[in-house]
Amino acid sequence: LEAVCLLKLYSSNQTLHTDRPDLPECFQLSVLSWLPCIYLWAVSPIYLFYLKMNNRGYIMMSIMNRFKTAFGLLLWIVCWTDLFSTFHELRQGISHPPIYFVTPLVLGMTMLLATFLIQFERLRGVQSSGVLFIFWFLSVLCAIVPFRSKILQASSKSEVTDKLRFTTFYFYFGLVVCELILCCFNEKPPLFSNAVTDPNPCPETSAGFLSTMTFWWFTSMAIKGYKMPLEAKDLWSLNQRDSSKVMVPKLLKEWEKELAKAKSEPNLSSQALYSKPLPSTTNHIVGGGGGGESSPEEVEVLLSNQKSSPRQPSFLRALIKAFGPYFLIGSAFKLLQDIITFVNPQLLRMLIIFTKQEGVPDWWGYALAFLMFFTAFLQTLILHHHFQYCFVTGMNVRTAIIGAIYRKALVITNAAKRSSTVGEVVNLMSVDAQRFMDLTTFLNMLWSAPLQIMLALYFLWQNLGPSVLAGVAVMIMLIPFNAVIAMKMRGYQVEQMRLKDSRIKLMNEILNGIKVLKLYAWENSFKEKVLAIRQKELNVLRKTAYLGALSTMAWTSAPFMVALTSFAVYVYVTVDENTALDAERAFVSLSLFNILRFPLNMLPQVISSIVQASVSLKRIQSFLSHDELDPNSVDRNNTATEFSVTVANGKFTWAKEDPPVLHNINVMVPQGSLLAVVGHVGCGKSSLISALLGEMERLEGEVSIRGSVAYVPQQAWIQNITLRDNILFGKPYNEQKYRSVLEACALTPDLEVLPGGDLTEIGEKGINLSGGQRQRVSLARALYSDTDVYLLDDPLSAVDAHVAKHIFDNLIGPDGALKGKTRILVTHGISFLPQVDNIMVMVDGRVSEMGSYQELLKQDGAFAEFLRNYALEDIVEEDEAIDEELFPDDALSNHADMVDNEPVINEAKRNFIRQISIVSADGENPRFRSVRRQGCSQRKHSEPQEKKKPHDMVKLIQTENTETGRVKTKVYLEYAKAVGPLLSVFICFLYGCQNAASIGSNIWLSEWTNDAARNATKENLNMRVGVYAALGTAQGKKCRICCCFCLVLSKRQARKLHYNLLSNKLHTPQSFFDTTPIGRIINRFSKDIYVIDEALPATVLMFLSTLFASLSTMLVIVSTTPIFAVVIVPLAVAYVFVQRFYVATSRQLKRLESVSRSPIYSNFSETITGASVIRAYGRHSAFVLMSDTKVDENQKSYYPGIVSNRWLGVRIEFIGNCIVLFAAMFAVTRKQSLTAGLVGLSVSYALQVTMSLNWMVRMTSDLESNIVAVERVKEYSETKPEAPWEVEDKKPSPNWPVEGNVQFQNYSVRYREGLDLVLKNLTLSVKGGEKIGIVGRTGAGKSSMTLCLFRLLEAAAGEITIDEVKIAEIGLHDLRSKLTIIPQEPVLFSGTLRMNLDPFEQCSDDELWKALEQSHLHKFVRNQPAKLELECTEGGENLSVGQRQLVCLARALLRKTRILVLDEATAAIDLETDDLIQSTIRTQFEDCTVFTIAHRLNTIMDYTRVLVLDKGQVAEFDTPTSLISQKGIFYSMAKDAGLVL
Repeated sequence: LEAVCLLKLYSSNQTLHTDRPDLPECFQLSVLSWLPCIYLWAVSPIYLFYLKMNNRGYIMMSIMNRFKTAFGLLLWIVCWTDLFSTFHELRQGISHPPIYFVTPLVLGMTMLLATFLIQFERLRGVQSSGVLFIFWFLSVLCAIVPFRSKILQASSKSEVTDKLRFTTFYFYFGLVVCELILCCFNEKPPLFSNAVTDPNPCPETSAGFLSTMTFWWFTSMAIKGYKMPLEAKDLWSLNQRDSSKVMVPKLLKEWEKELAKAKSEPNLSSQALYSKPLPSTTNHIVGGGGGGESSPEEVEVLLSNQKSSPRQPSFLRALIKAFGPYFLIGSAFKLLQDIITFVNPQLLRMLIIFTKQEGVPDWWGYALAFLMFFTAFLQTLILHHHFQYCFVTGMNVRTAIIGAIYRKALVITNAAKRSSTVGEVVNLMSVDAQRFMDLTTFLNMLWSAPLQIMLALYFLWQNLGPSVLAGVAVMIMLIPFNAVIAMKMRGYQVEQMRLKDSRIKLMNEILNGIKVLKLYAWENSFKEKVLAIRQKELNVLRKTAYLGALSTMAWTSAPFMVALTSFAVYVYVTVDENTALDAERAFVSLSLFNILRFPLNMLPQVISSIVQASVSLKRIQSFLSHDELDPNSVDRNNTATEFSVTVANGKFTWAKEDPPVLHNINVMVPQGSLLAVVGHVGCGKSSLISALLGEMERLEGEVSIRGSVAYVPQQAWIQNITLRDNILFGKPYNEQKYRSVLEACALTPDLEVLPGGDLTEIGEKGINLSGGQRQRVSLARALYSDTDVYLLDDPLSAVDAHVAKHIFDNLIGPDGALKGKTRILVTHGISFLPQVDNIMVMVDGRVSEMGSYQELLKQDGAFAEFLRNYALEDIVEEDEAIDEELFPDDALSNHADMVDNEPVINEAKRNFIRQISIVSADGENPRFRSVRRQGCSQRKHSEPQEKKKPHDMVKLIQTENTETGRVKTKVYLEYAKAVGPLLSVFICFLYGCQNAASIGSNIWLSEWTNDAARNATKENLNMRVGVYAALGTAQGKKCRICCCFCLVLSKRQARKLHYNLLSNKLHTPQSFFDTTPIGRIINRFSKDIYVIDEALPATVLMFLSTLFASLSTMLVIVSTTPIFAVVIVPLAVAYVFVQRFYVATSRQLKRLESVSRSPIYSNFSETITGASVIRAYGRHSAFVLMSDTKVDENQKSYYPGIVSNRWLGVRIEFIGNCIVLFAAMFAVTRKQSLTAGLVGLSVSYALQVTMSLNWMVRMTSDLESNIVAVERVKEYSETKPEAPWEVEDKKPSPNWPVEGNVQFQNYSVRYREGLDLVLKNLTLSVKGGEKIGIVGRTGAGKSSMTLCLFRLLEAAAGEITIDEVKIAEIGLHDLRSKLTIIPQEPVLFSGTLRMNLDPFEQCSDDELWKALEQSHLHKFVRNQPAKLELECTEGGENLSVGQRQLVCLARALLRKTRILVLDEATAAIDLETDDLIQSTIRTQFEDCTVFTIAHRLNTIMDYTRVLVLDKGQVAEFDTPTSLISQKGIFYSMAKDAGLVL
């Protein structure tokens, strides 16, 4: 360069060793001028390519854009003015060095390039340019030196020599500054871009470069969140690139490629065999007869073969291809940041050397201070951009995984469903997807940590020589120590998860069956079970706490131990006088040791989360590789025949490895006919319907259906949306058609009593509809869909007799709304059979007979026999034979549990679903007919409501209150109080001592290093090392004591909170459970208790330690440079300001995020439950879209949450960097009075403070979020309890009731405060031993009346007495244990059959067997290998509904009390079993008072008296014969049922 300049390039005398430094002209003209140009020319090819690829639209020419372009052209003119003037002077004989030609030429060309870029960016829709911003910034930076230099020269020589270049330079400088300022502002958004159409676009897309770098664009939300709590409507729209619409197809595309590759890879050895038995994605085995099939063992072998061969599609590869490139940008930022990290220790060394040197210019020190600030600030920006990229990748991965799993769950086969229960699949979506998300944030540490460790060791070696190895040895020794602790903790964690899972699973069952527990007075037995599990859980937690304290101690004292060993070895081993331990060595080493601390701690964590994620990866991969239902297994295009539904030689099974369920099925249903399918429980009727839908594996034969299908499952599937939307099911609303559908399904009267009419919101699983109403809604959905073929799986079993008749006549029958359509009706009702076209009788999975009613009677086969038995009673079908030994079409996590043999953990894993979603089990539906009538649900749309009384509009499921605003101080005090006020103060005192020891050791070190300056290094060596060691060890010990104290005390608090919550929930009245989704209560027991057990103590610890660390830093800096105190106040104000803004916004964002998360999972479990319905109606894509929308809603609040952390990080670290700047600057100003040791101490403390400040804000925020858990648990521990279980002074005699007389005196009752009365002034008297039948239309108050006997509902007026004892005065357990009920929904708990019959273990085996025999279950139980120890799965799903009902009968027989209540107890049993039960009840309960709520009138025709209820009042009450002769309501019901002519 000197040759080009003909001048000297650099001179240290002119630059460094002077108080007025300057750079030579050659340097200014060459290096400084060319630097920005080189940058722009180097970057522009890549940038132009990027712009060519990404076109965002076209931006109109704005005034700002015109100015930018004009200034660019002016700059080109100014530069070339210089060039032409040089030529001009050359012609006049004044020669200049070549640099005068080169620099203006290069600058001019670069300015043209910049101007071209300004325009090209505009055409490509770039609103703010980072490339140009950096260019202008560099240009201004490089021009500052000549700017000052020219002024200095002009002032030293009284006049300006080269006026033209002087003028052009200042023109140039002014224009460059203008360009830089203009570059800070944004252009308008491009034409036709989303930003224009979106009502609430995310400002990030249009943010300027500076705004993006500092996350300034987020400030508007931070301010809004600070002013008032954020709501969902305040959230910005999700960026297009992060939406499910873009992300899910991206991943699925790669996954499809992987699947295709796995299939096409030649692996002939197993391929040949493999393709026969199991084509991977169809749902039937190719090859007709048995000959082509290989045995199950053979298939097994092949499957295991397949694992070893490279045929498994790799989900990991799909993820990397889909998200790798974006993630790599983040990795590049991380690499930069790692390198910059090591600049500050070097600057610190230079600063310490500077303070030791005499007579050096002061500006060196200030320059170093600013450099330290600048590198720290740069590091902050780079680090947070790295995090931003990683977090966004994590978020995208979660979106894509959830989307992929949802899409898969809609199409997997039943065999695959069996291996993954709903709970497990929801687990995949929540836990496993979350693990990937967490991993992506720290994945880069995998390579970054070793890199940082190597760099740190390299610099340390330079500093301390080989004695570093001693420190490294200590680190290496600590690794196995930490690893052992981690292994132990991992073991405890697995154990604890298992216990937590089983506790939640039990809690879930308790809450699902809470009504039954209350009716049977079993609460105590179950409470003991829960507390036993909880005690084990707390024991494990305590062990974990001690280990945690050990590892925290190791982690805090590690850097100190390393420093101590390194320094000790260094001072004892090095003999040379010149290598004393001085400030420079000591403090630079300390700051390097502090850098080492992070990667060393992170590496094991990252490795363990990789291990966790790999488990998740396998689980997701195996789920996504499951077989899918073959969409072609049912031929839908068959137009050749006149038959609508044809099955030829059908052989079907639920799973390939199972024996076939249906054999040799041949059915042909003519177009427009009605086929009834009849048979006993478990003969395969429902399976036949499933086979027609393509839900079963087809082993042989052909199935074809002409046209579209509507399907009514046996257990109605109702969504959590309005009643109208449930019926429309995605079809457009047509008033006239809709009304006629309601009429046909007998729903019009129900709408009148629903509070919001058809716009009433239906709770989860249709909880606020009765069983009959749900079934009718399901029928209405089918009718409204207007399809060609209707498959009706026993829809009439859940409705009253006259309603069934209405529906058959108006809807299904020969004159119904569906006449002319093809209908297949599974039924048990005999009275309808004469009216159907054909009847098909099924026995054990085969068609035994088929023909019309008359033909079958003539054949005199099984059907005729069956009819003869019941011809006398010719009853309306009213039973609900649930064909469930294999698969209730819609039960939750159904068929997976023939008898579950999966390991306990997986079995227990299901609980998790309950934790995050609100999956209440099927057992809840009858939450009392009449409640729904009185209005317990809410209108979603704001319809005019004048017609309704205002209090009718009570919303059934109250929305969960999310607390807003700051957490009340009272909650913190509550927590501290539970720990103990004195102990709380003592813990703080211990923390103070620990920090004092830490400061002490560092001050001692700084004193020690000053020995070097006094050449007194060898004198007090032992004392120096000894005291340093003592102070450090004290710090470690106190740290451990603190941790142990804190953790043990918090466990005490956790036990107390859980106990109170559990006791309160078991004492809570039933009405609370009717209005609160189970998921919400489970959430308290799982998520919130987990936070109190684990997250909260850790947060408190971390908060205290960061608080004290920050305070000690300030103390040290102020004590060395007191003037620093002046800066503390403004910095603290800024800090608190930022912290308050952040905490308010971030807290609310977290709340919104968790509120929007539940719908993803509850919608998901709802979808899986109704997957067969969704597929039957072909609504697959609509549901996928709905799920995507819910995920996007959730990410909408998650994304600002990520950004809020980045926003905070940049601002807080900026404050930390200011502390570094001022500490260094004040150290320079007080250079004379400070020793090198103190400067080192002050600045090295300042360098650490950034981390503490950052963590402190995070911890404040976490503390606020986590303490909310205490608030939530307390809220549910203080709900109003029901009456006491036992009242000592009012205990009835042990053998009460002796007679069994029951009196109702002017008795009225309502469900909850503010609702209408359900029973009004009931007065009746029943003598002991009477049998009373209770009848009435749905909603007349039948169930309510029986619940009043048990005081599940408390009287609003009047009283009930049993044998002269007023039941309102005695304890609930005393009352309930003396009554027996066989409830409508048979509820079983998971556990042995013995436990289900007799939870308090009061009966002998003989008594149990006797009860089973009387309830006709003994055959079934004797055939089970486990006999009485038969494990019932969750909700008893491995028994059919009928069998469950029989178990409830056996319970009643065991209790054998004087009063028995039957609540439609036989609705789910076929007629023969029903007869057996009725006779059992007649013989075994002969002398008891029996109340029976009957749908089937024939069961009560021989009762003593019949009570007819109407609208909550006694309508008729007399013997059946006299009621029939009165020809009142009872007569008309009997007539409907065909009992009287």
